Amino acid sequence: MSCPEQFWGRRQVLASATGLVTGSLLPLAGASRTAAAATAAGAAAPYTNPVIRQDFAGIDVIRVGGTYYASASTMHYSPGAPVLRSYDLVNREIAGHSVPVLDFGAKHDLNGARGYVRGVWASSLAYRPRNKIFYWLGQIDFARTYIYTAAAVEGPWNRLTTISTPYYDAGLLVDSDDTLYVAYGNTTISVAQLSPDGRSQVRTQQVFTAPSSVGTLEGSRFYKIDGQYYIFLTRPANGQYILKSSSGPFGPYTMRQVLLDLRGPIAGGGVPHQGGLVQTQSGARYYMAFVDAYPGGRVPVLAPVTWTADGWPVVQLVNGAWGASCPSPAVPAPAGQVAPMTGVDTFDGTGLKPNWEWNHNPDNTRWSVGDGPTLRTSTVTDDLYWARNTLTHRIQGPTSTATALLDHPAMRDGDRAGLALLRDSSAWVGLKRDGGVTRVVMVGGPAMDGNWNTTGTGTELASAPVSGGRLWLRANADIRPGAARPGTFSYSTDGIHYVRLGPDFSMGDDWRFFMGYRFALFNHSTQALGGAVRVTRFELATP
Repeated sequence: MSCPEQFWGRRQVLASATGLVTGSLLPLAGASRTAAAATAAGAAAPYTNPVIRQDFAGIDVIRVGGTYYASASTMHYSPGAPVLRSYDLVNREIAGHSVPVLDFGAKHDLNGARGYVRGVWASSLAYRPRNKIFYWLGQIDFARTYIYTAAAVEGPWNRLTTISTPYYDAGLLVDSDDTLYVAYGNTTISVAQLSPDGRSQVRTQQVFTAPSSVGTLEGSRFYKIDGQYYIFLTRPANGQYILKSSSGPFGPYTMRQVLLDLRGPIAGGGVPHQGGLVQTQSGARYYMAFVDAYPGGRVPVLAPVTWTADGWPVVQLVNGAWGASCPSPAVPAPAGQVAPMTGVDTFDGTGLKPNWEWNHNPDNTRWSVGDGPTLRTSTVTDDLYWARNTLTHRIQGPTSTATALLDHPAMRDGDRAGLALLRDSSAWVGLKRDGGVTRVVMVGGPAMDGNWNTTGTGTELASAPVSGGRLWLRANADIRPGAARPGTFSYSTDGIHYVRLGPDFSMGDDWRFFMGYRFALFNHSTQALGGAVRVTRFELATP
């Protein structure tokens, strides 16, 4: 998990470079084995950063055979911990989720309590060759740790165990002798050994305390490379450090700086940090980090890494900065093609595609799939942040447009259904039905404070009469980082001609909600349950 400098005060709320020996940061040049290998292999055109233009933070990246997998934070969204799949380390698709449901208490159900900015923080993904099983490990709500396993990342994922120790920002290592170790902690870093079946803790020991000159270190990733043990750590939100032990997983460890205040590849964005290391089939290593890039969130970037003769990683830079463009990794011909992160979803099949996540757990008795998800009202409220069964989709950067087709004859008086730009400050376009009359409206002003209590339920800023039983709703989002950016809304009665509705909505760029803005489909009632809408088509498009 990455939080800026005020982490300890932040954690308390949620729970109730001097004197360093550093590896030099070199320009990307002939010394780069990655570049040389790519040239020799006649590899694909250079990739550009960010490699994923969507919000995926707390990245842990691994390779199993010819396939690369990455896990990411999801906080209060369900299902949690998406697993991304890639065959070339650059292009990715969402293959599944390691945490099928946030069954960690009623607050994750929006049932009398709510869990905004709780749930799945930075977590770890690993593969155990001996039993050919994937493992996901993460702490929930600073209380305890959960481990889930699956034979394939698509699932099904099942809970293996619960451990009473909360392994904060953990990295899971499957050692060469099949022993499971976990590195975890904030500033004080510990290592735990798990039982052979992975169900319990055998031993835990503090192995390192960050010097005061460095400050906070967290976001552990645990590796064994050439017989040495490494713990990769982030200094939020501007640095990366690494610990090395030649004496075993419990240390002692020495530390080096990997990067600090490095210029990133995204204009207006922050310093690349956190994330993890991965090795290609040819032996080249890469570092996948993320960049704080609000209002869009935290987006992954990729850089090649070389290794010094005395066993320390060095990020390969371009003109003293994280490269905006680098030679593509030299990998064998892909075993498959990944699905694009944008395009049209007509909701074929028996379930939702893994690109979709609910705001908190859904009430599964109040929605169904069949020619598009039918969202039946499951909450009586005038507050979007209390509305259950709100279905979310990440926004594609730097700008993108979401268009949803709603069938709405089954709406009832008091119902509110639409398409939102959802975060701690939100706005939406959609339908209000009152007194037997349906209108299309643009609403601005739903908002929460820093403790995630609602401070405003929104104000109707524009409206128009509509007739017929279906309506196209459109939201355009500019999520370029560095400043508050505009979101706009429109609607159409024929899917061809769109009418702008309402003023620009200013999308805030504060980091404290952690997750970036999302497109969100919702349907709730202000009077009584019983109404429904059906989403028959959704398109995510870029200019």
